[in-house]
Amino acid sequence: MRVRESTIEQELIEKLGELKYTLRRDIHDRATLERNFREKFEALNRVRLTDAEFQRLLDEIVTPDVFAAAQTLRHRNAFTRDDGTPLNYSLVNTSDWCKNSFEVVSQLRVNTDYSHHRFDVLLLINGVPAVQIELKTLGINPRRAIEQIVEYKNDAGNGYARTLLCFIQLFIVSNRDATYYFANNNTRHFAFNADERFLPIYQYAAPDNSKISGLDAFADAFLPKCTLGQMISRYMVLVASEQKLLMMRPYQIYAVQNIVECIDKNLGNGYIWHTTGSGKTLTSFKASTLLKANPAIEKCLFVVDRKDLDRQTREEFNRFQEGCVEENTNTESLVRRLMSDDAADKVIVTTIQKLGRALDPARADYAQRLEPLREARIVFIFDECHRSQFGENHQAIKAFFPKAQLFGFTGTPIFDENASYKRIEGDEQTLKTTDDLFQQSLHEYTITHAIEDRNVLKFHVEYYKPDGKLAPKPGETLAKRAVVEAILSKHEAATGGRRFNALLATASINDAIEYFDLFKAAQAEKQQAEPDWQPLNIAAVFSPPGDVSADVRQLQEDLPQEQEDNKQDPEAKKAALKAIIADYNARFTTNHRIEEFDAYYQDVQQRIKDQQFPNADLPKKGREKLDIVIVVDMLLTGFDSKYLNTLYVDKNLKYHGLIQAFSRTNRVLNDTKPYGNILDFRGQQAAVDAAIALFSGARKDQAREIWLVDTAPVVIDKLKEARAALDRFLASQGLSGKPEDIANLKGTAAKVAFVQHFKEVQKLQTQLDQYTDLTAEQREQIETILPKDELRSFRGQYLQKAEELRADQKKPGGLDETTRNEVEQLDFEFVLFASSTIDYDYIMKLIADYSGKAPGKASMSREQLIGLIASDAKFMGEREDISEYVRGLKAGEGLSEDAIRAGYEQFKADKAAQDMAALSARHGLPVAAVQAFVDGILSRRIFDGEALTELLAPLDLGWKARAQKELALMGDLLPLLKKRAGGREIAGLKAYEV
Repeated sequence: MRVRESTIEQELIEKLGELKYTLRRDIHDRATLERNFREKFEALNRVRLTDAEFQRLLDEIVTPDVFAAAQTLRHRNAFTRDDGTPLNYSLVNTSDWCKNSFEVVSQLRVNTDYSHHRFDVLLLINGVPAVQIELKTLGINPRRAIEQIVEYKNDAGNGYARTLLCFIQLFIVSNRDATYYFANNNTRHFAFNADERFLPIYQYAAPDNSKISGLDAFADAFLPKCTLGQMISRYMVLVASEQKLLMMRPYQIYAVQNIVECIDKNLGNGYIWHTTGSGKTLTSFKASTLLKANPAIEKCLFVVDRKDLDRQTREEFNRFQEGCVEENTNTESLVRRLMSDDAADKVIVTTIQKLGRALDPARADYAQRLEPLREARIVFIFDECHRSQFGENHQAIKAFFPKAQLFGFTGTPIFDENASYKRIEGDEQTLKTTDDLFQQSLHEYTITHAIEDRNVLKFHVEYYKPDGKLAPKPGETLAKRAVVEAILSKHEAATGGRRFNALLATASINDAIEYFDLFKAAQAEKQQAEPDWQPLNIAAVFSPPGDVSADVRQLQEDLPQEQEDNKQDPEAKKAALKAIIADYNARFTTNHRIEEFDAYYQDVQQRIKDQQFPNADLPKKGREKLDIVIVVDMLLTGFDSKYLNTLYVDKNLKYHGLIQAFSRTNRVLNDTKPYGNILDFRGQQAAVDAAIALFSGARKDQAREIWLVDTAPVVIDKLKEARAALDRFLASQGLSGKPEDIANLKGTAAKVAFVQHFKEVQKLQTQLDQYTDLTAEQREQIETILPKDELRSFRGQYLQKAEELRADQKKPGGLDETTRNEVEQLDFEFVLFASSTIDYDYIMKLIADYSGKAPGKASMSREQLIGLIASDAKFMGEREDISEYVRGLKAGEGLSEDAIRAGYEQFKADKAAQDMAALSARHGLPVAAVQAFVDGILSRRIFDGEALTELLAPLDLGWKARAQKELALMGDLLPLLKKRAGGREIAGLKAYEV
């Protein structure tokens, strides 16, 4: 039996009563909400406002700007009373959030000029609506509640923008079994889509990272009054540079709490084991800012181990709070800031190298100036402490600052198995571990946890075996030309048709140089053999030898292989790097020099990240991107890009070095990136297994199945079953398994079922498309399960049905709640149906090829071309026009690509003119007037009601007939406007959508 939503709501209200919230049944609308807020405001600020003053206060604090409202909620503010006297006020007790009043309101109705909404449950803190809880019936996906909130907030004149609801900080959604929460934000950070790029959604968890998903358990853990107050006041971050509210994840909160407790109780040192990609910078920032308010702490130093991480971390800290960390340009600047009493100098970001120089006994002037700090309580937080803390600097810090507390963050701790530094005590020699240095683990969130939470991806590891040959023995090197040929043959598949990019990790600078030259030669040969083949853009980065700038010297201090390599034949390496940079300059029209290597290095990193932009949006249509970057030590730690998905490995890796390198590939994006791709050319399976076992935490027995994706045979079997399930569904509808029969599906439920079945097929197909280790037999098996032409036809049918369902969804009363919930989740899957290689330019080339060759000789037939257009989500709004244009062309007509483009533009213009003339005639209006009306709307993307009145004025209609004519005209114009707007929003059209 289905549990009613009202029952779930009542159970929650009873639970909140147990948590000592006050139930306010008398607050049911905007007026009673504002009356209650006024009472709380006046009590907190010990003031009595006149009615006029209170209304003016509301006018000042109510704002559509979520970020501004969040700042007002947290700060002391100023108000001028009617008699001119100032009033400094707070909305809540910010010094002790526990001392506010906590109330619960249910079924609040808020009506504004354009919006009429009901809210399930609101939590008020001192009368301010701070948390909204939206509930769904058991069995309904909570995503529907998330979407509903986004819809409400997008309504013109909604309650969130025009009432006290602007102060909502958190949204909680639940169907009793599954509970999620997320931060409120302004529109640009508040879209719920497949990428979840703007709207991170969280599940709460216990300190051991086990999920707390049931609503009752969530309320016990998250909603006690003081806990909720802390979540809002301490564990939300206002990102000033982006005007965004950011919620900390549970494991970040526990780490910060444990560090703060360790400092408050002076419990010694400790380290946080949070995996790569889990947001350690935000955790350390929050810990640092909380320490800023601790008068017992003299200084907090956040210590990183390379210049680029110094800059990156400083920028991240300042992203969270503008100007909170200044640049330390040199050691002198660091010493000056250490001795400064300025509040801005309490938290300092610096490198381990600068700190080491400041404490160097040879620099007596620094030591003398720092002497007053020797007995002070100083907190050191070390980023990536598996690298920065194993050496003389650690001992120097402990010797100079005996009362300091040291905390480390690492994604890959040093254990006995992977320790390389030795500690000597008397006659006994032992290896130095993270526990040795930092005494205790304060919190753990391993890669195993992160993969299970979908915060990072699994890995697909291929151990390359040359055709017809045995796999290389562990650590054995293959001929580099064979590696280059293998990469060129596998790169398209590995990167999803160049949707993503890759790193090639090499064993030495000489290897990197040789690989660069081999790729250049191999690509030239391949292009000569295949003129249509587009060469890969390849760059190489390694530190220059010889006399370099201080910036580069600092960079080199954490690049041991490169440092060692540069001792041998430095002039040859310098010449090779100059040639590589010259090739880069010629390719990308840049002007980099080896003398300014850091600028080149930064440019390479930015081009890797530019992979995120569609080729069509870039001036050179993607030719400015990098496909592969050849590296030695650089970029294998600390560098993140969601669009980097592949690591080619011709270098011996083990333990933390292996995990760090692999982790460059597994940042979460969406379903087009199912895993991080590793192609190993050194037969290192034993090293991979050992690293997984070492860094999996408490789940060693399940680590391999959690970390690694299924093998190809397993996924092929899943694809076979998904296809069989699709066929069984179609048979149940009296249809064959042919794509063309999908058009005969009857009813919304059947369309939804088809879309869900085929979506599963497509996900598995996408996964297999990026496997680099498929055999010829396996490829044939996949083709048998789902031939390419059939797959393309199914994709076209999917997009067609999804469009129909979206249209049904917008019709009032068109769908029952269950079907509507299923339909509204389909939008998130369109990303799976947009190829990175098929764009407008590609289609124009194919059409030109069809036109230029005799019938039957083109690379694609007319129907295949139309099927390709229909199967790609990018052409959803234009596929009818392109398809109709292609149907009107003759094979072998011999039109050039320019002629095809011009012809298509003319075709669209002619068709638009015909449609406009027919529409105008149908409504008895001059074509020119209707065209001007449409052009005006599109130029501003705002519907103009006055212009519509003027357009219809010559018809001289009575008010009733005019209203009917207006609705009829706009009903016809709506699809035209939406099509010509190209998916961009036109404000004010919602009233005409039916």
